[in-house]
Amino acid sequence: KIFTGITGTAGGFYGPQGRILRLAIQDNDLNNKIDSFKFNDVRVTNLEMETSAIYGLAKLLGHKAVSMNCIIANRANGTFSKDPYKAVEELIEYTLNKLID
Repeated sequence: KIFTGITGTAGGFYGPQGRILRLAIQDNDLNNKIDSFKFNDVRVTNLEMETSAIYGLAKLLGHKAVSMNCIIANRANGTFSKDPYKAVEELIEYTLNKLID
């Protein structure tokens, strides 16, 4: 199933994604702010760490880039993919087929 939306890029793996490791989170309401954010009536549907770097480097080097993200965990409601490896494989196949169409 394909969702369209904004991918938010977190600057780190734990705190910036609302998870506590050893340091307190600076903004306990950050995930709620991200969840309620809209731009041109489009919501943030994904939070990860790499996409901004991929697009930034592509722009600097004159390349084209695409970002497809397989959502395998919904930490907000505590649900996880039953078969994340299959989901990733299906996304890879879907993306490659779209790129050659």
